[in-house]
Amino acid sequence: MEQYFDITLTDDQLRGISSIGLAHMGDAVFEVLVRGWLCAHGKATGKGLHQATVRLVCAESQAMRAERILPELTEEERAVFRRGHNAQVHSVPGHASRAQYAEATALEALLGWLYLKGRRDRINTLFCRMMEE
Repeated sequence: MEQYFDITLTDDQLRGISSIGLAHMGDAVFEVLVRGWLCAHGKATGKGLHQATVRLVCAESQAMRAERILPELTEEERAVFRRGHNAQVHSVPGHASRAQYAEATALEALLGWLYLKGRRDRINTLFCRMMEE
């Protein structure tokens, strides 16, 4: 039986996933992290909790937070980030620039790749850096 909640893929399997596929996974990872962070820090309740989540997971916020971790990435992580940055996205939300959306997609691809690689500690380290006030 596969363990999908705590999945770890091989390097060959990871290479077979498109950058959009990695970003798809990373989008979910980032949202779960943000929701946990908000709950743990008592930042909001009820409707405010949803609004706070939306503010943190939007492309503009992700792009700004990605900039905080770029100097700390390994060469391998930078390569995945670049791969996500260069993904061919066909639509950009009206509230974000193409550059912000590319950065957000790159961050999501990196988080998806780390998650599928089983690197939960590294994700946490980078997420904590991103969330520093």
